[in-house]
Amino acid sequence: METTASFVHHLGVFASDFEAGERFYTAALDALGIGVGYRADGVAEYWSPGQDTPSLSLEQAETEDAATTGAHIAFTAVSRDAVDAFHAAAVAAGGTSRHAPRWWSEYRAYCAFVSDPDGNNVEAVHKEGSS
Repeated sequence: METTASFVHHLGVFASDFEAGERFYTAALDALGIGVGYRADGVAEYWSPGQDTPSLSLEQAETEDAATTGAHIAFTAVSRDAVDAFHAAAVAAGGTSRHAPRWWSEYRAYCAFVSDPDGNNVEAVHKEGSS
């Protein structure tokens, strides 16, 4: 029997300031039910309970120039309330709001967008309607 694999296994983000990045991602992703599954010096790996993939790996960049910038990463939210909680937690943990939670008709989804401490566009999306 053949099984379908997830499209993405894991993503890596390299932070110029690991502590700031960890504070941001831990708070923002916790609001979506995603927690730290693994932590070591300068590395935090985030995944859903009981499921280690797909995951997000946050690591300290070796140099400031090596930090991840300009990425757009979207996380699935189970409800509009989860999107709202993500936005509030991400901003409280050092993120900058790009777009407050709202309905986006072109995406058929309720979304919020926040910049992480290195300027990456981090989104929570709750799909609604037909795709």
